[in-house]
Amino acid sequence: MLTTIDTAYTDTRADDLAWALGREPLPALAVLDLELSGASLQLRLLGASHQVLLDQGEESCSETVACLPGSSTPLPLGVAKRLGDWEYEFAARVETLSRQSFAGRAQELLALVADHPHGLAGTFPGDPHAFTAMLAQRGERQVQWRTWHAYPQEGRLVVTRTRVGTLATAPEHRS
Repeated sequence: MLTTIDTAYTDTRADDLAWALGREPLPALAVLDLELSGASLQLRLLGASHQVLLDQGEESCSETVACLPGSSTPLPLGVAKRLGDWEYEFAARVETLSRQSFAGRAQELLALVADHPHGLAGTFPGDPHAFTAMLAQRGERQVQWRTWHAYPQEGRLVVTRTRVGTLATAPEHRS
């Protein structure tokens, strides 16, 4: 799903993004609710940022990557945590692209996400390459999502990948 976010694009920087787990739902500008094999997933666009809410049975997870006022947790390159019976893995990287490469990459990503049944992308008025995009999928024992936060004024694209899955259990040994 591709939408135009009804808010002015603010000149934020990729370096201003912060990461947080466990935040309450923040006001969203666009939302996509998904059911993925017993897992409820909500993709939320928050201006130039995102929030993902995952619920499955008794377990839940809230991931926020946003320009959060007062946040003291910058965007990490990687995180691995145990959340109840789940393993949570997060990775982020920043791509710096030329103006021409940035435009091509932006079009490619928006095309990928716009028509995908588990994709949500929002573009901002004023710059066709200013966007936040999210794409989710379900694996055998995990839910995954990828996000892209575009900063055309800097030529930077922040890419994240998250996996949340059940803890692997060792098989029982019999004598």
